[in-house]
Amino acid sequence: MTTKEFQRKSPLMIFLSYFANHKKLFALDMGCAVGIAAIDLAFPLITRSALYDMLPNQLYKTFFIVMAVTLGSYLLRSFLNYVVAYYGHTFGIRVEADIRRDLFSHMQEMSFDFYDANRTGQLMSRLTSDLFELTELAHHGPEDLLTSVLTIIGALVVMATIQWRLALVVAVVIPVAILIIMFTRKSMSKASKGVKQKIGHINQEIESSLSGIRTAKAYANEATESTRFGAANEQFKTSKREFHKAMGVFHSSMEFFLCSLNVVVVGVGGYLIMKGKMDYVDLITFSLYVSTFVTPVRKLATFSEMLANGLAGLSRFVDVMRTEPTIQDKPDAKPLRDVRGEITVDHVSFAYEGDLDVLHDVSLQIRPGETIAIVGPSGGGKTTLCQLVPRFYDVENGSICIDGQDLRDVTQKSIHENIGIVQQDVFLFADTIFENIRYGKPDATMEEVIEAAKRAEIYEDILAMPQGFDTYVGERGTLLSGGQKQRVSIARIFLKNPPILILDEATSALDSVTEAKIQQAFDNLAVGRTTLIIAHRLSTIRSANRIVSIAGGVITECGTHEELLQKGGIYADLYKTQNALALEALK
Repeated sequence: MTTKEFQRKSPLMIFLSYFANHKKLFALDMGCAVGIAAIDLAFPLITRSALYDMLPNQLYKTFFIVMAVTLGSYLLRSFLNYVVAYYGHTFGIRVEADIRRDLFSHMQEMSFDFYDANRTGQLMSRLTSDLFELTELAHHGPEDLLTSVLTIIGALVVMATIQWRLALVVAVVIPVAILIIMFTRKSMSKASKGVKQKIGHINQEIESSLSGIRTAKAYANEATESTRFGAANEQFKTSKREFHKAMGVFHSSMEFFLCSLNVVVVGVGGYLIMKGKMDYVDLITFSLYVSTFVTPVRKLATFSEMLANGLAGLSRFVDVMRTEPTIQDKPDAKPLRDVRGEITVDHVSFAYEGDLDVLHDVSLQIRPGETIAIVGPSGGGKTTLCQLVPRFYDVENGSICIDGQDLRDVTQKSIHENIGIVQQDVFLFADTIFENIRYGKPDATMEEVIEAAKRAEIYEDILAMPQGFDTYVGERGTLLSGGQKQRVSIARIFLKNPPILILDEATSALDSVTEAKIQQAFDNLAVGRTTLIIAHRLSTIRSANRIVSIAGGVITECGTHEELLQKGGIYADLYKTQNALALEALK
């Protein structure tokens, strides 16, 4: 379904639509549930027949044959219960897996600003714990509802043929019990949604604390982290308490009606016996049918609780699926092909949501194959400009074009395929070095990966590791040094081999010797490609065709290294300061 379809359909219809791909399993589950209900309804009738006909008329052989058949039917019932338990849960898990697949796929389509506004822990909660109740609801919900309704209606019909007056009394009491169940369900549903929000909050606190555990230990702040987690855990306990309170009211009301139903049947039945309108055998049969009510009514109670939890999770799932990415391809967007690398930034202004403008009326023309270095003070807008080029965000005013095509007129996938980025904050997946390098080209051969590693000056390091390219890098690459992580990410971009490069402080974690080697490799790679380099170390950008200085969201200077030194502006000041610091360090 598209985002528009999610917005148009009700949560329940969205949920039911996931049943279609597994309708055979669903039909099997429902068929077995109907069989179980039929067997449950038959036993009181068999008992009545035995008490009325077989035993009084000394039909002992028939009696034992019927008992044997009844025993066999209960053996069949056990098998049907196995099918419902196994294949029913299989059905529920498959529905949950489909929902999780669509949710993850939709999250991948979301723009950068979605992740700016949502914590990882909250999103993890929506992908995991929120969907668990949907498995139970998908499996037990329809099955419990069907068997309960069939059993109750079937029992009432049979009871009406025995003694309509007593059946009418039971028929009045049962709907009252169901109304109480449905009424108390609302408070449980509200409390359940609150619980899920608190679980999401706890997940985000756990994610934050575990991600920053090294920092916490370095500052001896374990107690602070425990306090933060304790506060979130306390909120969860309060929310859970409200849910349990609502559940307590729900179950106590249900138990009262179930117990009262037996009293009502015996009381009214006894009165009818006194009046000669009913006998003891029919009262026993009624009592047996009342006993059959207990299971379906309890199932309805469980279903109501399950529905409250499931709908809370479903609501949070639908909320995300109804959220549209802020950056979307136009219906007629075409792929970016045969990229030469000309980039035109035309009067661009941009601000992150809720912030002041980061870029103000910026214009820049970059020729194909040109290397542009972008320098300036922190917060000046360097990284923001380089995030607009791959269209991670959309410009507010102006436009950015590649080879004369506005980024908004071409597909995002094709833009990202033609731009390679080495970021300052290196991210490595919890996998082997081989797989992390090959991420730049998923179908790359071992020979191609080795060549990329050599060009990134990481090959010798890899060979020195115990398991070579199969070495596990740890969570976010924690088992590698900062320089090794940086060089693995650089090898990844060598392997991708894109026509446009964006290097955001790509050598910031490297020592001077390795940096010089990598710089030479970058210079070789940049030949014939358009390259944007964000750098604080000005010594690494002297070979750039042009240097652009950005400060306060505007371009203050643009020219070659020599031209900017002669101007004596911001770039010259930065260069002199860094040289002075370098000389001081040597002393």
